Amino acid sequence: MILLRSIAFNLFFFGTTFLLCFPATLVRLVAPHRVLGFAMGWARLELWGLRVLCGIRIRVTGREHLPEGAVLIASAHQSAFDTLVWLTLVPRCCYVLKQELLRIPLFGPLMVAAHMLPIDRSSGATALRSLLKGGERAAAEGRQIVIFPEGTRAPFGSVLPLQPGVAALASRIACPVVPVTTNSGLHWGRRAFRKMPGTIEVVIRPPLPPGLRREELMARLAAALRWTDPPLSGAGRGEPVDNSVGRPHPHTQVF
Repeated sequence: MILLRSIAFNLFFFGTTFLLCFPATLVRLVAPHRVLGFAMGWARLELWGLRVLCGIRIRVTGREHLPEGAVLIASAHQSAFDTLVWLTLVPRCCYVLKQELLRIPLFGPLMVAAHMLPIDRSSGATALRSLLKGGERAAAEGRQIVIFPEGTRAPFGSVLPLQPGVAALASRIACPVVPVTTNSGLHWGRRAFRKMPGTIEVVIRPPLPPGLRREELMARLAAALRWTDPPLSGAGRGEPVDNSVGRPHPHTQVF
């Protein structure tokens, strides 16, 4: 049954993505200011399919830890799920993402038009300068910047060495750094075809203040990204969430 449901979801995901390519192109050409909203709608649709077809629900804890306006969200990264969900959780999401993702139909062009922050990881110092410049622009626009400080997907329960870009970006934009941990890899694993039913937990922890020294920031962030069971956010468990982007109450049921 899990295999059949996973097949159904993959057909749904790629089918809806393909069908939305044409309207997405029109939006980019005719109303580029609406591209981010279109991307949000696409992400909601795919996560709805994940719940209906695979039986995977989403519970977010600690939304009260997200400040208004510009913030740097430093999230654990275990699954492709993590690259979708923030489009449904914050009002003006801005992902730091690897440049290769821009080749994905629909997703890639939308990310470019929505002014996300693609990074060519082979470019060294040039990539870092591009990240810092783009991060300054996004913070000035009051956007919520999502970065995966491990740099790649990690197995559930482990934290890979953090990449220096997160500390450089935090120093440059002088915003709070909000750590986020998750168990998404248990349900939508790295390179795993099968999607396992259950509840994906997204745990938003209390923000780290701006101005921390690099060593202290990296140590505290690495500790905050470690999974605890039951997960702790600094404020009780949340409710299952769904796609009401930007609502103020931290425990609104959304998915």
